[in-house]
Amino acid sequence: MSHTLESTMPEAPVTSEASVTPETGEEDTSWIRRIALLLTGQAFSLLGSNIVQYALWWWIVMQEKSGWSMLLATLFGVVPQGVVSIFGGSMADRYNRKKLIMFPDLIIAGVTVVLSVSFAMGWANLTLLFVVLFIRSAGGGIQVPALQAFIPEVTPSGKLLRVNSIYSIINSANMIAAPALAAVLINIAPLWSILLIDVTTAIIGVGFVALIRVPKNDKAPIATDTDTADVSSVPEASGIDKTTVTQHTGPVSQVMAGVRRTFADLKDGFVYTMKHPYLRGVIFGDALTFIMSVAPMNLTLLLMTREYEGIDLNLGFVNLTTASDKLAANELGWSIGMLVGGAMMSSLGARMLRSTRVQMRVASLSVALVGLTILGLGIAPNLLVYLIIDVASGIATATCVGPMRTIIQTESDEKMVGRVFGLDTTMTTFGLPIGMLVFAPLADIIPISWVFVAGGLLTLPGAWYMFSLTRKYAGTTLQQ
Repeated sequence: MSHTLESTMPEAPVTSEASVTPETGEEDTSWIRRIALLLTGQAFSLLGSNIVQYALWWWIVMQEKSGWSMLLATLFGVVPQGVVSIFGGSMADRYNRKKLIMFPDLIIAGVTVVLSVSFAMGWANLTLLFVVLFIRSAGGGIQVPALQAFIPEVTPSGKLLRVNSIYSIINSANMIAAPALAAVLINIAPLWSILLIDVTTAIIGVGFVALIRVPKNDKAPIATDTDTADVSSVPEASGIDKTTVTQHTGPVSQVMAGVRRTFADLKDGFVYTMKHPYLRGVIFGDALTFIMSVAPMNLTLLLMTREYEGIDLNLGFVNLTTASDKLAANELGWSIGMLVGGAMMSSLGARMLRSTRVQMRVASLSVALVGLTILGLGIAPNLLVYLIIDVASGIATATCVGPMRTIIQTESDEKMVGRVFGLDTTMTTFGLPIGMLVFAPLADIIPISWVFVAGGLLTLPGAWYMFSLTRKYAGTTLQQ
């Protein structure tokens, strides 16, 4: 088996701690400016998107007060990203990733302006809101794989874990700030004006990304004229100019060729991922975690209202009495844990987790901890213990996200990284509604605490599978 892996995997490149300028032999620090621009732009973009996302969901809850409306909002807000990610991963490997990050933001900003105007004029309705949620989600299906594939394009491989961890910290900080800001704004400003915040931050984010000067290297995807038509059947020895063939191909044929090429890319990406044990482990482990653990986490609303109704908790600096107080504490506790875990990975993890095998082990142990903390939420004896476990769950989530992203970025060939991320995004995006379809009905049949216990226990096999791969392939030469 070891021999098979070595023969099917590309030769592992040398992983350096920092890039070096060939002309002078000195360390090239220009990547710091590129990453600073990228992460700053994403921080603005994420903040605006999250504020608007909370505002829209709360508007649906307050206006409709219907479980069906929330289910439809989830489907329109999640499923399109999963579907589009199938194609987004292929696009990230073929086309300019920088543009694929920028264009969805601009399109989303445009439809958000339309929604803002409709609210201001009194035309807004639930159907229009679902359409906007659909477009926003679909844009994420293009943007997320492109962003994840773009990071290793502008970052030295030795710095990837640190950069991914910093990105995780930015996400965590956004999850703390966004609901708080949305709660304040929705009480003092009309919804149409809150929507314009996302438009403003999107433009700022696009501006920062536009300033990035991408280094010329072999990591960047190259789109050629032959990408616009199916010329694979033209023999190399025929003497026929394939570019000429492309120019004389009709628009319908070009579209069909593009569809065939996309599905061929999907097949290649899936086959490539399944042949690589660590990539396969990350993809399956991530998907199982979303189905078994992340889905129950979306039921904390029911858990808090059923298990802790009428139970107050005085933390000294704040007294949790109402349902909204407890839900806010639940959200903040998990986000604070994510912030702490991201900081740990950015500082200690970046120095200690240098090999892919060690990163895989940490990711698998963190997935196990995620499962155990989900189980703990279900059996917590009181609200204080619940919130402590909630913080631990956030830490566990952050300590598996950073290594997982880094493994995909470093173990994937540069020409396949977008497709692997697209596959991961698709499986995790669909994992959430699949888990909800299973656990949400169960919560109305059995005690909701049992749902959390079941979800936590069912996460553990995925963690064991990931860990077992590091033992099975110890000493085997894999793609770095």
